[in-house]
Amino acid sequence: MMPRAVVTGGTHRVGRAIAVALAERGMTVLVTTRDPARARSFGSIACGDGSITALCADVTTDRGIAAVREAAGPVVRTIVHNASSYESSPIGSIERAAIESSLAVHATAPLLLTQALVPALRRAHDEHGDASVVAMLDIHAMGRPRAGQAVYLTGKAALAGLVDALAIELAPSVRVNGVAPGVVEWDQKADPAERARYEARIPLARAGTPDDAAGAVCWLALDARYTTGTIVRVDGGRALQ
Repeated sequence: MMPRAVVTGGTHRVGRAIAVALAERGMTVLVTTRDPARARSFGSIACGDGSITALCADVTTDRGIAAVREAAGPVVRTIVHNASSYESSPIGSIERAAIESSLAVHATAPLLLTQALVPALRRAHDEHGDASVVAMLDIHAMGRPRAGQAVYLTGKAALAGLVDALAIELAPSVRVNGVAPGVVEWDQKADPAERARYEARIPLARAGTPDDAAGAVCWLALDARYTTGTIVRVDGGRALQ
């Protein structure tokens, strides 16, 4: 049986690139989305030696987590916590519900989904000699905050804390790491002048791509077998200046 992976929020953008990269390494990948139409249109695809199947499941709910656990099966080699939500939140406009929603997506769901899949991860370790969790973070939640993003960054900072906590909690059978991109895919609504200002501060002189992030995820998930509790920045050096 091919090794299985779960990628939350994996039907589009960076999540899709991660799912494709894992499938090309021979994995059977289950991707989640909260959008029923997107799940139907995605369906199942063959990719390299592996495959990708979409599941409509809201992992911020107990029902959604149970659905993922059932669909993923008894052996899960890798979980990638990619699902995310973002809205600008300048001080003065922040409401409690927005904070709770960010924490639910970025921290509570990853913690509870990991907990639900721990038995499957440990079986993967027994069968394949390794199992891992990778959290998708953000360099701007790690010492380079941007104005107007307090709600989003609060959730991502909590997820960064979970990397350390779960790395200790799940060792030695399950490794837990994070990938912290800068910009690896601009929103189509991004202001061109803002993009130019941001990219001017990147030492490698360009924004990243979804494939840049996916490559780092695959390395941590499948190859870095003596690495846990580590966060890899994929930002072209942006965190340096």
